[in-house]
Amino acid sequence: MNLAVERGEVVCVIGASGSGKSTLLRCINHLEKIDSGRIWVNGHYIGYRERNGKLVEDTERAIARQRAQIGMVFQRFNLFPHMTALENVIEAPVHVLGLSKAEATGRGEALLDRVGLAEKRDVYPGKLSGGQQQRVAIARALAMSPALMLFDEPTSALDPEVTGEVLSVMEELAGVGMTMVVVTHEMGFARRVARRVAMMDEGLIIEEGDAGALLRGADGGTDETVPLEDPGVGRAAESGRISAYARATDDHGRRLPRRRRGRQCRRGRGAAAAGRHGLRADAVARSCRLAAAATPP
Repeated sequence: MNLAVERGEVVCVIGASGSGKSTLLRCINHLEKIDSGRIWVNGHYIGYRERNGKLVEDTERAIARQRAQIGMVFQRFNLFPHMTALENVIEAPVHVLGLSKAEATGRGEALLDRVGLAEKRDVYPGKLSGGQQQRVAIARALAMSPALMLFDEPTSALDPEVTGEVLSVMEELAGVGMTMVVVTHEMGFARRVARRVAMMDEGLIIEEGDAGALLRGADGGTDETVPLEDPGVGRAAESGRISAYARATDDHGRRLPRRRRGRQCRRGRGAAAAGRHGLRADAVARSCRLAAAATPP
């Protein structure tokens, strides 16, 4: 797997549940150890150092310093329940960066204002909505002044009516040039904000390209589709990789049991997936019908 993200770029990672999207983010932050290969952030190895031409795992202290360059926002907010919103935001700058409490408080208040929660500074997480908690989590990650922000399906645990609150903050970050890798099922957001999209399946990046081209029509605002002649999507459709995603998942990106995949295809699942990802419905449906015919009962 090869994936390069330039400074100031937003890359969205899509794919079915279980395809390796979250694991990819966790490897970038060294929350998961890699078996081989190399990961660099800002020109430095993450989690490892070279010794006699070989990579060896770095010390915990060095890894902690490296992680300070990377902000991560999880599906579940992971706020400290016994701390207020402001205390959650300033905890790491005080104890990791060594800022004075006064300096960290000033930074924390500015960040809470930036995410629209200035009036919630003294409120505990249990009194905040899911969307508000996730915005506090974003402010907490930004408090470390990271070079890279990782978002692991930040809206997946939220009610639909508050999803927009979090996406608006993320769009604002993208607008000011924050480098971001976002795992998401929000195709409209990916189309509007990402420069590139990478699609994963079974731990591999099976397709990568311009977000506008690959996800045209994915937000439901247009009926445009990507022509089969598009070099990226055309190859994927012809090889069956995109249709494999369609026939192996339900409408929420969850893996289907193998015995149900053919039935889902016959019910039009292929066309539904094509619409969600802005692909040619007829091409995906054709591959899906062939797959259904070949799927044992």
